[in-house]
Amino acid sequence: MTTVTMPLDAAPARPEPATSPRTPDTAAAAPDAHLAAPDAPAAAPGAVRALVGSLTRAQRITAGTIVAAALILSGVGLYLSFEHVAEYAHDKLKFQSLGKARLFTVGVDVGILVLIAIDLLMAWLRRPIGWIRYPVWLLTGATIVLNGASAAPQTGAWSLTDYVATFAHAVVPLLFITVVEIGKTAIDRVVRPQTAQEGAGVPAARWFLAPASTLALWRGMKLWALPTYDAAVERHQSLTVYRVLLEREYGRGWKRKAPADLRLPLTMAPYGLTIDQALALPREQQEREALLLEQEAAAEVAAAGRAAARKAQAEIDRLRTAGEVEAVRHEVSSSTQQAAVTAQAALVATERAAQAETVALESAAVAEARARKAAADRDAEQARVDALEAAERASGIERAASQAARDALVVERDAAEAKARKATAEAAVKRAAADAAEADERASQARLRTAEIERAAVEAEDAARLTPRERSVRRTARMILADAAGAWADLPLEVIAKATGVSESTASDYRREAAELIDGGYRA
Repeated sequence: MTTVTMPLDAAPARPEPATSPRTPDTAAAAPDAHLAAPDAPAAAPGAVRALVGSLTRAQRITAGTIVAAALILSGVGLYLSFEHVAEYAHDKLKFQSLGKARLFTVGVDVGILVLIAIDLLMAWLRRPIGWIRYPVWLLTGATIVLNGASAAPQTGAWSLTDYVATFAHAVVPLLFITVVEIGKTAIDRVVRPQTAQEGAGVPAARWFLAPASTLALWRGMKLWALPTYDAAVERHQSLTVYRVLLEREYGRGWKRKAPADLRLPLTMAPYGLTIDQALALPREQQEREALLLEQEAAAEVAAAGRAAARKAQAEIDRLRTAGEVEAVRHEVSSSTQQAAVTAQAALVATERAAQAETVALESAAVAEARARKAAADRDAEQARVDALEAAERASGIERAASQAARDALVVERDAAEAKARKATAEAAVKRAAADAAEADERASQARLRTAEIERAAVEAEDAARLTPRERSVRRTARMILADAAGAWADLPLEVIAKATGVSESTASDYRREAAELIDGGYRA
């Protein structure tokens, strides 16, 4: 019995439960073998065979005689019941014909036999159906009533002989159902341990001596699925002792003075919890709250980590984009500066041509004035010379303007080439990314093929039952073929040591033996 010892000189500390709150106490945890292992009905026939094998010859003869007598009794009871009930049903129960009355009687008798057979079979298989006996009793009671009614007097008062006749008509069905119940109980005791039967039901004496408390005890057994009467009594005693200890510690006002945690067993008793389970509830609640807090903290840390990762990735993307924009800006700025220099050169050439034209006009005016002073002939000659010079200067100006136009075209062509180079660079970047992705895919396929080769080789080694050293040598040979293109000297010893988990000296032996294996024609 589970009890709680409370101190007398101090406030009762909250006791630690002896078992997990989800583990019922001892009486409920292991009620009996047939309840603890309901999925093993095959043990019942074995138990029957063992019991039959342990009987003496006289006991077996006695058991066989009893079974035969029970069968004879059932046959006699069915026959008498059939005749009496069929006639009574035809005469008094308004069945239209004697044939239909007999069918009614056969249906009732066969129904009783079928239900009894099912009840005995399920008891034998240790899968008893408790409520099936009630319809058996109901039908048997109906048969007893009909048999008794068939002997009742038609008119007049009842005499002693009438009562005896009614009882005589009902006694055989009553004997039949009594034999069936005794047989079911016998089968139940054979297929289940005797200890499981002790205290399994509420004793009849308790119902007579304390009907109110017994009803409450029986109600608790049914509500909370207590397996035996002993378990229910133990639970009731534990709660009573616990209540007395609380009252002893805190006095008559213990319901107000005792802490709420110590009152939990009595509060939760109507809900089927044991003392240990009820006392463990606060600790379970604290553990659940602590677990919830831990989960929330872990979720916050994970969320912060993901946010930091997203922020770092965004900063990386921003810096990468800014670098690409800056590169394009420098390229465009360089092209613009080159075009500006070319245009400035054309402008300077144009200004110089204009200045030259102005100086030429001034020189022509001075020459003309001097020519008028010198002589009329020289004036005419000078004018002709000036005209030729002016024509040459005009031609030079036209050439300078044409050169400026050509320079402007060159600037535009350079800008178009810069844009084309940028587009080409972007296409090259995309091709490089595609090539990298294709290379990654080829590498992945190569790793997959290598893994398949490795798996096939391991399966072949398993089939050949090779030793661990032979497996390591063949693995080294496959590494030479895959990573060093067959040149064993190109495969470092530290790679072999790391792959096989040995020292470099042993790895050197593996590499030498692998080279010999490859020379001998090994190709994985």
